[in-house]
Amino acid sequence: MENKIKKTFRFGEEVEGYNIPVLNEREIRAAAGILFLATFLSLMFAIFKANFIPIKYVITFFLTDFIIRVFISPNFSPTLIVARLIVGNQTPEYVGAAQKKFAWVIGVLLAATMFVFFIIVNAYSFITGIICLICLIFLFFESVFGICLGCMFYPMFYKNKMQLCPGDVCEVKEKQDIQKVSKSQLLILLTFIGFVILVVYFMNDKFTVQPNELTGNAMAEQRK
Repeated sequence: MENKIKKTFRFGEEVEGYNIPVLNEREIRAAAGILFLATFLSLMFAIFKANFIPIKYVITFFLTDFIIRVFISPNFSPTLIVARLIVGNQTPEYVGAAQKKFAWVIGVLLAATMFVFFIIVNAYSFITGIICLICLIFLFFESVFGICLGCMFYPMFYKNKMQLCPGDVCEVKEKQDIQKVSKSQLLILLTFIGFVILVVYFMNDKFTVQPNELTGNAMAEQRK
């Protein structure tokens, strides 16, 4: 019974062939995507509608979810459970649990700070804006690129080397040909950036004109 309780509440899973506790990176990325979408949408309400109610709910749920992950078990995190339902048919990609826990502790600290400002103090400032931006960047990099920015700070506090990083980035290895960026590709990228700048410069007045309602114009033409 005692072993079953420890197994339920431990941080990370014991998987055959791995000598450290691991987590499923696919579930983590999916959960990060869920949180990113919720945070981004609620932030848009706050910025463009001056409606801070959605972001207060998101901060509360965000903090609760991360507290469950860190202090109870990732097995009981609501977003990770939803993520497991979404990506359950995909082959697991195992990553080390230690650095993920450290990154989620950072998430708890950021969310707790936002909770104090928005819910307890009921105020916002440039500090809350910066923290929101940091959270969005962390979640975006995790969900889209599979890069755990919080994990990068792990070696600053722990001497033991990180193991089983997403994409094996912890291991020193030579890039394969398909991963290398050629000079011509860099030139194309720079040319495209220049194209974007020129479009913004020359087309801004045209693009800022409010579009007409298509069906309304068609009906007006018919009346004529």
